[in-house]
Amino acid sequence: MEIINAKFETSAGNIFQIKQTNIPEIALVGKSNVGKSTLINYITNRSSLAKTSKEPGKTRLVNYFDINNGQFYFVDLPGYGFAKVSLKEKERWSYLIEGYFQKTSSLVMVFVLIDSRRMPSEEDVLMVEYLYSHNIPFSILATKADKINRAQMCISKTIIASTLGVGVENVVLISSLKKIGREDILNVIERAIVV
Repeated sequence: MEIINAKFETSAGNIFQIKQTNIPEIALVGKSNVGKSTLINYITNRSSLAKTSKEPGKTRLVNYFDINNGQFYFVDLPGYGFAKVSLKEKERWSYLIEGYFQKTSSLVMVFVLIDSRRMPSEEDVLMVEYLYSHNIPFSILATKADKINRAQMCISKTIIASTLGVGVENVVLISSLKKIGREDILNVIERAIVV
C-alpha cells in the first residue's frame, strides 16, 4: 500500500469528543516517549505531521490523522507510564485511552509500541492483556531499533514476545533513522483495513 497524503484532523481531550467514524482506525499506544509520533511521521513520510519531543508526555490528547483522504485514520493515544505528571493527570489519560477503546466502533488494529532496548513494562503487559480480553487485533512494534545491533535485535524480539505472550514473528522492529520496518507496517495496515 502507498500513503499519498496525510493530515492532522482533530484532537479529543475527553471521552465526549471521541469521534464516531465509519473509517477504519489504527490506534497507537505505548509508554510516553516510546516513539508514537515519530512512527506516524515515518510511515507517512512527513517530518512534522505529528509533534515529537524529547520530553515524555507530549501527547496528552487523542489525536486523529486522516490518511489518503479518508482511507483510514491513525489515532495517536496519550502515552502511559510517565512519572513526572500528577496522579490525577495519569488517571485522566488512562480514562481517555480506555474511553477511546470503549467508544470507537471503527478500530481495526492497535499498534503497541515497545522500546526495543527495554523490557516491556507492567503497563505494556496490562495493555496487551486488555486487548486480548476485548478481542482487539494488535501488533507489537519494537521502536528505536537503530540503537541496538543485529544480535541484540533478535534477543530483543524474543524477550518482548515472551513477556507479552505473542509469537516472535508478531514483533516488528522499527527505526525511522535506519529506515527499518516501514514496509512491514504498511503490509499490516493494508491487511487490517480491507477486512
